[in-house]
Amino acid sequence: MTVITDTVRPHRSLWGDAFIRLRRNRLAVTGGVIILLIALTTIIYPFFSRYDFASQDLNAILQSPSMKHFLGTDELGRDVFTRLIYGARTSLSVGIFTQLIVLGIGLPLGAISGAAGGRADNLIMRFVDVIYAFPDLLLIILLRAILGGSIYMIFLAIGLVSWVNVARLVRGQTLALKQRDFVTAARVFGGFGSYITTRHLLPNSLGPVIVAVTFNIPRAIFAEAALAYIGIGVKPPTPSWGAMIRDGNNVIFAAPHLVLFPAIAIGILMLSFTFLGDGLRDALDPRLRR
Repeated sequence: MTVITDTVRPHRSLWGDAFIRLRRNRLAVTGGVIILLIALTTIIYPFFSRYDFASQDLNAILQSPSMKHFLGTDELGRDVFTRLIYGARTSLSVGIFTQLIVLGIGLPLGAISGAAGGRADNLIMRFVDVIYAFPDLLLIILLRAILGGSIYMIFLAIGLVSWVNVARLVRGQTLALKQRDFVTAARVFGGFGSYITTRHLLPNSLGPVIVAVTFNIPRAIFAEAALAYIGIGVKPPTPSWGAMIRDGNNVIFAAPHLVLFPAIAIGILMLSFTFLGDGLRDALDPRLRR
């Protein structure tokens, strides 16, 4: 029995065309450049920093921005700029690593559900509906209480809540692709279920999944900031933008910069991922080209 070996999947030229369209989107390019600059800064800055994110100087409490302290100091005399950079590392880590968990759960479940159909599809989708019915933040808080407060457990808690949309998306893509001619041809030439799923269905579903993951990153960043703001995020003294806003809120009238700078940082990073996600959506879907 001859098994088809050529997979009908996005050709390299199609991905090249998508990159060209993405490059023409100024907002998407700007968002990607900002994300890259923030990521590089979090890697390089610790080697040149004069301050440690946890070091306290009680003689320099609540100082305004100056040449010595670029963004001022907080209520414990810690350098705000240094803590902001380390907080960016926390936010980017949460945003990226939670999406690895999302893909690890949502991608196979969605593919199995759409490819298998029948009882398996119904069982998986009812489980997805149960998870989807819970408010995200409340479920994250519950999992955070069960799993503990380390940053890795926060990755896991946010990831265990955020995979349902990816599973639904992959299932929908799989159901649509199952009706295409190249899948029918693969079956005629002896292709079996797992082969068709991994070599035909999943590769052709990657475009929408990449876009969905890009949009999920700012949601994970906001979830981590919200957890830190209410006091159940990463443990001190590890910097977090949400915790910085919470601490600065206590002295907001004396030092408004303690709230302003981390809030602006959260907004810029979330907008950057949103602009990049919009650009990827337009680039990977030719129907949305202008």
